Amino acid sequence: MTAPAPAPRTAQPALAVPAVPVPRRRGVELALLVGAVLIPVYGYCAVGLAHDGAVPRGTAGFGGALGGLALAAHLAVRLRAPCADPLLLPIGVLLNGLGLVLIHRLDLETPDAAAPAQLVWSGLGVALFTAVVLLLRDYRALARYAYLGVVAALVLMIVPSLFPSVNGARIWIRVAGLSFQPGEFAKVLLAVFFAAYLADNRAALAYTGRHVLRFRRLQMPTGRVLGPVLAVWTISLGVLVVERDLGTSLLFFGLFVILLYVASGRTGWIAVGLLLSAAGAFLVGSLEPHVHSRVADWLHPFAGAGTGQGPGQLAQSLFAFSAGGLLGTGLGEGHSVLIGFAAKSDFILATAGEELGLTGLTALLLLYGLLVARGYRAGLAVREPFGRLLAVGLASIVALQVFVIAGGVTDLIPLTGMAMPFLAQGGSSVVTNWVIVALLILLSDAARRPLPAADAGRAASPTGRAAPGRAGTP
Repeated sequence: MTAPAPAPRTAQPALAVPAVPVPRRRGVELALLVGAVLIPVYGYCAVGLAHDGAVPRGTAGFGGALGGLALAAHLAVRLRAPCADPLLLPIGVLLNGLGLVLIHRLDLETPDAAAPAQLVWSGLGVALFTAVVLLLRDYRALARYAYLGVVAALVLMIVPSLFPSVNGARIWIRVAGLSFQPGEFAKVLLAVFFAAYLADNRAALAYTGRHVLRFRRLQMPTGRVLGPVLAVWTISLGVLVVERDLGTSLLFFGLFVILLYVASGRTGWIAVGLLLSAAGAFLVGSLEPHVHSRVADWLHPFAGAGTGQGPGQLAQSLFAFSAGGLLGTGLGEGHSVLIGFAAKSDFILATAGEELGLTGLTALLLLYGLLVARGYRAGLAVREPFGRLLAVGLASIVALQVFVIAGGVTDLIPLTGMAMPFLAQGGSSVVTNWVIVALLILLSDAARRPLPAADAGRAASPTGRAAPGRAGTP
């Protein structure tokens, strides 16, 4: 006697997974913002006490202006990006405030006052930050304008070559007494283009192409995919030759190589990028006099002092770091103003190193590291490829700038003319960095925002498509 045949199984519907509540932590952000405002106010008072023996008259105005900017940005985030990372905005406010304090400290010993103008630029940056957070409903809309953005970026990079050089480099546009650096805006547009292009071609980068000789692990992509890589290298080299801007060239090419590695997962692209960068830098450094002088200063920073011509800017920067020691001389009590005309811009990190010491300088670099790490974390949490690459690209811009500038003023690498994010004098730089923070906040909000029940059910189903965000991301 045979057993009855089992009843056929019916397909079970995918269970609807309820949305996982995520702590919004806007209260944590507000508490951190209070500290991010009070620390620069304390530094402002310390500078006045060291220089004049009294608390500066403008302390209340400085604190009120910085606090007002922080509150406006916080309200925009609370309204439009309630699930965003609570650390990104306070780090930006703290770095911006410390930059204002350092610039004000140098203003006391120089004829020109740059801190008030920097505060105005900071207000413009926060206003643009607020506009991006409030008006950009979905960051994926940026991908539709990627090719238009790269054309605009190329125009912004080419236009400064038509203006006279400033300190040997053609990276500035000066009109009616105002100046700005178009390359600062171009880097964000290029990050959007790179992210959109690589998101569309990531499969071709990872799985297509021909193997190099008999090495199975070395696989070159097709010409259609490899063409933009060579084009970016050529453009970077052209920027270096025409505008004599070593920092921007390294930034653009380094950004593309990092995103290329993230999109394809091939470590070989890192080697290719390093080889091409080294070849371009060696070629231009040998032939272009301005870049060659930067390399010579890097190799022999004390050459001027040895020949009786006095220490140059790089030597003075190293003296400032040495004088700072472990705990620093104290705000307002250093001599980094001896560096000269670039003390508020290229070499402002030397002022921090002298007056805050190795301890304060380490704290500053850790703040930058935390900002970059939270950007990478947002990129890891976003499942949609364009958002992932965009977050990694924006965080890498900050990381590359900090490395290039810190390496230059400490004589680790040849000096470049880039601005330390948020810290150095430069209106276009501080505005662009606030835009970067705004985009990272939107990306982190999309990554941390809980999915609706229907979308969560599809994401949990083996055949369901993943949504851009991820429920319950910490």
